[in-house]
Amino acid sequence: MKVKGYAATGPKEKLTPFSYELGPIGPEQVDIKVSYCGICHSDLSMINNDWGMTSYPMIPGHEIIGEVVAAGSAVKKVKVGDKVGLGWQSGSCMSCDQCMSGHHHLCSQGEATIVGRNGGFADYVRAHWSWAIPLPDAIDMSKAGPLLCGGITVFNPIILAGVKPTDKVGVIGIGGLGHLALKFLKHWGCEVIAFSSNPDKKKEILNMGASKVIDSTSPDELESIAGKLNFILNTTNVSLDWNSYLTALAPKGKFHTVGAVLEPMAIPAFSLIMGEKSVGGSPIGSPALTKTMLDFCVRHAIYPEVEEFPMTKVNEAIDHLENGKARFRIVLKNN
Repeated sequence: MKVKGYAATGPKEKLTPFSYELGPIGPEQVDIKVSYCGICHSDLSMINNDWGMTSYPMIPGHEIIGEVVAAGSAVKKVKVGDKVGLGWQSGSCMSCDQCMSGHHHLCSQGEATIVGRNGGFADYVRAHWSWAIPLPDAIDMSKAGPLLCGGITVFNPIILAGVKPTDKVGVIGIGGLGHLALKFLKHWGCEVIAFSSNPDKKKEILNMGASKVIDSTSPDELESIAGKLNFILNTTNVSLDWNSYLTALAPKGKFHTVGAVLEPMAIPAFSLIMGEKSVGGSPIGSPALTKTMLDFCVRHAIYPEVEEFPMTKVNEAIDHLENGKARFRIVLKNN
């Protein structure tokens, strides 16, 4: 099968039309016709080779919504005609301790959708059947793409940390990831404090369910919630005054980061020890948890705030994201 898409041919280059032969389908693989694909900051990092692992030419795109059009002889759970979603991961070994424990996303042999292979800024993409997540019937396909990466990235920590509906929680950075975290935690039953450095977003953040917005650049405002939060989720990828947020945690509170902060995080030991506090992080989530998250989203009508561009205007969409204008996720639509 010939696949047509838009590829980066070098760091920071504009995407250009690119086609390649997909080759024979494997016994456990499925081919997905792409209907929609979100744009994630991880796509930008891969386009620019920020992480030093990009092979060019490379078709980005890992927030994929589409339909199964071909299935190998040993495929289970999905069939031709099924509507599915595909996120950051497109394969795992299915035999290691992590896979056998249901933690496929932690497989050391896992295959990422856009690392060493081509992703969803195209008309077709291939994956192992286990990562082609069946979509609930009632889901809005035009908005679901970002849930397959951004959504599960912030949903998984809620489960890992054992967040309770009675908890008072905080979200740092109300952007593409943070606004979804806010919505999840609000519908989880929590009182949600939002940390934002952009005062122009305050009204919008409150409308999405935050009970209070703290100016993250104000030491006084940070100090006002010292010792009050059971859980804080960091969605930003910049260095912060980590001790201020550890101080905001109640005893036994948990600080969790999903933001890929490249610099070492300076965590004072006594800020953890005296309150029995903890710091953690996580990537995406398992296929099973992703399916649970999608069901939760349909039940509560939780979707990202999206702006839609046609796939043919992918470079305009990328510029929109890079310039900080996205509110809050961008989705590309195939004709």
